[in-house]
Amino acid sequence: MHLKMDRMPSQPALVADALRLLGAPACACDGAGIIIAANDALGLLLGASPLGRALPELFVDAAAQTAEGQLAQALHLGCNWHGVLGAARGRVEVQVRSQPLAHGGASLVFADVSAYEQGRETLRTTVLEERVLIENAPVGILFTQGGRMRSCNPRLAAMAGYTPEELACVAPVDMFESPEAFVHFMNGAFGTIAQGQVYEKTGQRFRRRDGSLFWCRVRAHLVEPDRREAGTIWIVEDITEARRAQLEVEALLTNSALAIIFTRERAITRCNGGFREMFGYPAESALPTHVRGLYADDAACDAIGAAAFEQFALGRSYTTETAMVRADGTPLWVQLIGFMVNPEEPLHGNAWIVEDRTRHKRSEESLRDALLENQAILDSAVLGIAVVENGHILHCNRKMEELFGCVPGGIGAVSVRTLYPDADAWQAARAETARDFAAARVHVSEHRLIRRDGEVFWARLSGRPFDLENPGGRSVWMVDDVTAQREAAEEVRRARDELEVRVAERTAELAGANALLQDEILERRQAEARVHHMAYHDSLTGLPNRALLADRMEQAILAAGRSNTKLAVMFIDLDRFKTINDSLGHLTGDYLLKEVANRLCRAVRASDTVARLGGDEFVVLVPGVHASVECDAVGDKIIEALALPVPVDGHSLHISPSIGICLYPDDGADVETLMRHADSAMYHAKAAGRNNYQFFNQRINQAAARHFELESNLRTALANGEFEPFYQPIMDMATRRVHALEVLLRWRRPGIGLALPDDFIPILEENGMIVPVGEWVIRRACEQSMAWQRQGLPPVPLAINLSARQFMHRALVASIRRIVDETGIDPTLVEFEITESALMQHSEQTLEILGQINRMGMRLSIDDFGTGYSSLAYLKRFPVRKIKIDRAFIRELEASSEDRAIVAAVMALANSLQLQVVAEGVETEEQLALLQGYGCQYVQGWLFAKALDSEATRELLAADAGS
Repeated sequence: MHLKMDRMPSQPALVADALRLLGAPACACDGAGIIIAANDALGLLLGASPLGRALPELFVDAAAQTAEGQLAQALHLGCNWHGVLGAARGRVEVQVRSQPLAHGGASLVFADVSAYEQGRETLRTTVLEERVLIENAPVGILFTQGGRMRSCNPRLAAMAGYTPEELACVAPVDMFESPEAFVHFMNGAFGTIAQGQVYEKTGQRFRRRDGSLFWCRVRAHLVEPDRREAGTIWIVEDITEARRAQLEVEALLTNSALAIIFTRERAITRCNGGFREMFGYPAESALPTHVRGLYADDAACDAIGAAAFEQFALGRSYTTETAMVRADGTPLWVQLIGFMVNPEEPLHGNAWIVEDRTRHKRSEESLRDALLENQAILDSAVLGIAVVENGHILHCNRKMEELFGCVPGGIGAVSVRTLYPDADAWQAARAETARDFAAARVHVSEHRLIRRDGEVFWARLSGRPFDLENPGGRSVWMVDDVTAQREAAEEVRRARDELEVRVAERTAELAGANALLQDEILERRQAEARVHHMAYHDSLTGLPNRALLADRMEQAILAAGRSNTKLAVMFIDLDRFKTINDSLGHLTGDYLLKEVANRLCRAVRASDTVARLGGDEFVVLVPGVHASVECDAVGDKIIEALALPVPVDGHSLHISPSIGICLYPDDGADVETLMRHADSAMYHAKAAGRNNYQFFNQRINQAAARHFELESNLRTALANGEFEPFYQPIMDMATRRVHALEVLLRWRRPGIGLALPDDFIPILEENGMIVPVGEWVIRRACEQSMAWQRQGLPPVPLAINLSARQFMHRALVASIRRIVDETGIDPTLVEFEITESALMQHSEQTLEILGQINRMGMRLSIDDFGTGYSSLAYLKRFPVRKIKIDRAFIRELEASSEDRAIVAAVMALANSLQLQVVAEGVETEEQLALLQGYGCQYVQGWLFAKALDSEATRELLAADAGS
């Protein structure tokens, strides 16, 4: 508002009163520009009263100069100008209106326009940003008003093939494929828009400038919901390619022979016709709501789900073959391919492609069965059969290998040239074959061939190509040894030449016919003999096998019953044969078995039967026995026959037998019982040190039964808590105090009491249970040590035995490390005792294991020193700190000068190698005095204490600590 003060007095007080009536900031100045009056609004704006200040001082920067120029004009006439005040809140843009006063000076009113200017700038920026967005939008944007297109962005014009200026001049009806389509679209659109709602259509066809049609998604709404005349905004998105792709996908889904389903959270949301046809769901029937309905059971469904979603989580597809069921419950075998519809959005679900592989699966099974049948026929054939390609044998049957003296698999990839004795014979046979194959004929001929051992024989060859159209390709050949037939034919040929001329023709005919007949008879008899021999004899040694042995035993039992004599059954097992077989190879082992078979046959009578059951097990039947002493002579002869070394490839092999003997009818009345009892006696012979024979008796039977009972009870002893660790102190000779505790395992059998370790430890070793039981002993001993320490007892090292089988177990080191970490025991308090034999079984592997244990801070000692290997090299190779002299050298120490010499030598060796020594089995003061004289540091034995349970050990440690 303008301030009219022309008639107001010039006194400053009156001017100030007038200014206070104004709501806007205002002031008055004199002719020199000094402010003489101001209202409170101006003082609040500036933050202080402006009275006495020059008017230009209220402005900042260039606005102060502008105010100075405008003031000179304002003293004479009214004027307006724009300026910037230095206000309390900072720079304030104002519009200044001034009027001159009647008696000199001027009045000024300030209007704050900073908010207006800021809003205008923001609006301008917003308009520019929106224009950029519209110009570069990926969708078409159109503004219509009054039924005409007013403006559009470049994207819409490009869709239709126009420039934005050209499109503004196009009539809307020309954008549609027909006037009817335009009317239909507009009626639907404006019916919705007129109600203030957003119109949206997912598919509408429009016409381009060149007349072609394209599909769009359209969305429209009024610019101002309450004013239709303000115009309409249209958003147009070209979906031609997306729609084409969708139609192609729909066509694939509809016409695919494969079953396709879509699932979300394992629920079936959609499928194609191929799925309904494959799984037997008519078009009008409902689909199973969950994929579980496609599987035979929950387990199969869950297994596929778990495997598939594991791959989906890695962004991969999943492929497998599995069994599913149709709607009627019949099974089908399918290949299943699954993938995520959108890997970035797992909630969009998964797509599955299912191919019926049932017929293919059956074909594979039929083919596999046919191959197995063909292989069985080939392996049973009496002729050698081979497949040849490019002059090399690809594969053949066992008969072919036997013909040429090869081990199984030894003729594979062999050149055919090596089967002929010389190159000329091979070239001649090759030329004959090429002629017959080129003429599409089967080639049949006889040639001399050579075995691996150099023996030459005559063979009848019959071959033909797999494909007669490709005579140079793969071919199949049948080979038969006809050496005997040719020799017979040669004999007949010589006899024919000796006949008289007058009967030559007739005789030749008869001889030829007779030769052919004899060949056929001989071939049949040989084939029958070979089949019979293979069925009842061992293929390696030629001895009777188990089947023939059982038949002969039955016949011998009947004969012994009739003659009132006895029948001896001798079960023979070769000692340590597996070591020879594993170290020198199966060929050496086979040679050794054949040599043993020959020696056994020479050691017994012609009426006795020598049979091989398999592996290194033989059985000798000795009929007509009247007393057991006769069996002693046979056993001694067998041991003597096998005692001689067997030279093989530069090695001199020694083999010994363990023989079990039982007699009919004393030890059994049937084949099965006699074989079982002879087997038990053989195991008794092995336990007695091998290389001997033992007769069966009830004590052996009872021992076997007791062994079985112990093994059965041991399998549940650990789970039932029947094992208990005992502790035997190792004493320091110098202080007579406890140096360490050896941990010993005891088995407290329910209702029986403590079992002797020698009764059950070997069984644990034999069946492998020593590994879990040994781990339990280590853990329980460490836990007990920590419990004693928590009770205030001083820490005492533990000496824990490791068996050979436990020591070589691959998880030993990890198990020890886990036990130490979980129990918290100091590793330096743990010492492992290992026998010499265990150390030397696998020296390199042993060195690695010992090194790992030593690096954990644990000590290592050798138990039973002096009873194992004689080599002392391991003492400097292995990180051993202590050796234990076996009790066998301590028991007779007072009386045996040899034992004293051994102990003295061990002590000298230990001292030179800076090893500690423990003497085991000390039971008398005399033994203790001798050991002390030799400088032995530590002793262990009943002189100080037997093995104690945990409570007795605690009392011993407490007494030892208090002494």
